Amino acid sequence: MLQIFKQYKFIFITFIIFSIISVALFMNALTPKKRLPIMNPSDVNAELVDSTIQHVSKYHTIADFSFTNQNGKTITQKDYEGKIYVADFFFTTCQTICPKMTSNMVEIQKAIINNPNVMLLSHSVLPDQDSVPVLKKYALEKGVDDSKWNLVTGDKKEIYGIARKSYLAVKTGSPDELYDMVHTENFILVDQKRRVRGFYDGTKTEDIQRLIEDINWLSENNN
Repeated sequence: MLQIFKQYKFIFITFIIFSIISVALFMNALTPKKRLPIMNPSDVNAELVDSTIQHVSKYHTIADFSFTNQNGKTITQKDYEGKIYVADFFFTTCQTICPKMTSNMVEIQKAIINNPNVMLLSHSVLPDQDSVPVLKKYALEKGVDDSKWNLVTGDKKEIYGIARKSYLAVKTGSPDELYDMVHTENFILVDQKRRVRGFYDGTKTEDIQRLIEDINWLSENNN
């Protein structure tokens, strides 16, 4: 037997290597590839989407915007061009879900602090109350890194519009008040091409972990 092995050693070794490669390729083919959906208005709860775009089923992207951040700087889509970012909606005096959401956004900030391709963007749904000084005080209290995370205020109509027509994440408030908004616990993941790639519960630790994993996946795959 040993003599046969020596005689056909090269053939045996080649066969073993081929078998190992074949098994590895087969197992890889059976392993599901991670994918993130590209979200469109028709994919989302209609309560969170403006009625004018609820029918849209493809090619949805975040519209151009212009708001003012905690430092009084004008923030536009240019500041987020080519970036992955997490967006949400809040107000500084919220005592229900906002503290937990902000705390979890701080955890995301820690996770992406050394990744130059990822940023955060929080919109106030009470822009008349959340002035630049109010946002600045809030940012300092919560440990916001100005280079990574913008807290923005601006025209309420524009914030309402981008919330429901771009991010697909905010409910309408009182029907008697124009542009009234009820923010949700949603964190919205936006990719480098301004497409919505996922919604996450900003109050749940497991969703935050999943969001961080998805950010890392987008950073590596860019698709």
